[in-house]
Amino acid sequence: MRTPLQANSQNPQGCYHAMLISLKPFMRIKRTLPVLIAVLAIAAAVVAIVQLRKRAPPEAVRLLPGADGFFYINLKWIRAFNATNQLPAVSHDPDYQKFVEETGFQFERDLDQAGFAVHYPSTWGGGATGGSATEPRFSEIIVGKVDSGKLTAYLKKIASSVDDYHGFDIYNIPVEGRTVRVAVLSTDTVAVSNHPDENVIRGILDRSRKLASPFGGPQFLRQYYKRVPFASLSWAILRVDPARSGPLGGLSGWAMLLPKPATVVISARYLRALHLRAEAFTHSEDDARAIADQVSAFLNLFHSAETSIGTQGSDVDVKAFFESLKVERSDDRAILTAVVPPGFIKKVLTETQPDRQSPAAGNEAPAKEPPVRQPKRSANSANPAENL
Repeated sequence: MRTPLQANSQNPQGCYHAMLISLKPFMRIKRTLPVLIAVLAIAAAVVAIVQLRKRAPPEAVRLLPGADGFFYINLKWIRAFNATNQLPAVSHDPDYQKFVEETGFQFERDLDQAGFAVHYPSTWGGGATGGSATEPRFSEIIVGKVDSGKLTAYLKKIASSVDDYHGFDIYNIPVEGRTVRVAVLSTDTVAVSNHPDENVIRGILDRSRKLASPFGGPQFLRQYYKRVPFASLSWAILRVDPARSGPLGGLSGWAMLLPKPATVVISARYLRALHLRAEAFTHSEDDARAIADQVSAFLNLFHSAETSIGTQGSDVDVKAFFESLKVERSDDRAILTAVVPPGFIKKVLTETQPDRQSPAAGNEAPAKEPPVRQPKRSANSANPAENL
């Protein structure tokens, strides 16, 4: 009787086929393993990009250049809450009315999103991004219902010159001693900048070609955007230094509330009411404590004022707003929060409408009374002073 080894040694071809049969499962795994790894890697990359995209700033601000402050508003979502329907009717400035008529674009109706970059003058120090400007300058991204044909015709008419940059037309418009540069990026997006350096808007145009990248946006924006609460309809990120001069950092403004330098993140979101949050990031716990104490002092003044006005301060919405104001400190941060009831918002937005109607209503009564009373007094008295 032969052993398996002897049988295999006498039949080498059978041994080879037996080995191939035994190795087939391993060969299949070896061929499918790289494909499986590639699929898993692609899936992981897609998930990572989606997550990063969710945490990335909106595209309207990701295109903006490096700056000392950023502001964003989403009017599309604000309109979804019918907030703009509460705005009182206002008359348009003649220049703005002409713009609306020639372009067909009305900001309060057609603007969906807007992102602003604030450039402080270099004289303010701290690595300000305003260059040679002597006052703050701004770069903007506007997204909305744009008639690009009408807008282009309007820009050509008012521009002093037009620059061609990599297929984009940059319209140079002189405004009050400075140059405002405008470029139409797409059918719904427009870039604007009055920064003295023309490379600022050129950088926006270059970034617009990489709009799909979830890693875009200036470093300062990316650093603090994660502090913006989810679903915020509007927010701002600003560097604030009370020692700086100017409307955004001077003693007449920020120094009264922020005695120490800080980066402020302000946000507003709507969850059955308007939730406001202002978070000041400082260099130390002592700085945060100083800011919290300063803001608390102002809140105490507000509460005192509310008490002093007596019955006028008994409005439920107003009281709810004042009672919601809270200040707290967490490590090197000072945080102010408030909840604005919908009724309070409606009162603020419609405040001017009764004022316009009340004088007219109030003038009707006096207009009717004098013709009735005045003749009687003049008939019974020879003294003209009594008729006054």
